Order: sequence, then C-alpha cells, then structure tokens
Amino acid sequence: MGRLLIFFVAAFILDVFALIDLILIDRRRVRAFPKIVWGIIIVLVPFIGALLWFFVGHEWGTRGGERRTIAPDDDPSFLKNLRRDEDQDERIRRLEQELTDLDDDPPTT
Repeated sequence: MGRLLIFFVAAFILDVFALIDLILIDRRRVRAFPKIVWGIIIVLVPFIGALLWFFVGHEWGTRGGERRTIAPDDDPSFLKNLRRDEDQDERIRRLEQELTDLDDDPPTT
C-alpha cells in the first residue's frame, strides 16, 4: 500500500510539472501535437502522458529561433565594428598630425 501511494504521489508531481512546463514553453518548441492536445494527453493519461510530453512533445536545446552566444572573434558584426573603430582611430591620428603640422608652420604675414 505504501509503495502504491508513493507511485501515485510521484505520478501526480510529474503530471503537475509537465503541465506547468507545457504552459510556460513557447509554442514553437512543441512537437507532434498542439499544446492543447498535449494538455489533454497529460491529464487523461497521467503518468504516461507526462513521460510522452517530455520525450516526444518537448523540444530540448537551443534550436530554432533562439540566438546562441558566439565569441567576439567569430561575430561578423563585432569584427566589422572593430575595423570601423580602427579606421576612425587612424583618421583621428591623421587629423591630429595635420593640426600639429599646421601649428608648427610659421605664421604668414
């Protein structure tokens, strides 16, 4: 009797967890059926429905529309901005040098 009670409590907790996960997950990460059908499956087939949800219906990982973080040296926009910054620094150095050269010239009268 005690083992059966533990199984039912564990199945109930798994079902509640599966329903909460189903409600909170983005619909683009749901496979096989729409979210409402998965909800019905989880409620009508308690333990097995939750297991099916986690193994069949739930898409794990970062596939799809999610952006993954990449290193700066692999990011084309970062490298483009880096080149732009280097070009701006070089332009500033040239302008400062021109200003220094103009300051060094004797005034013409």
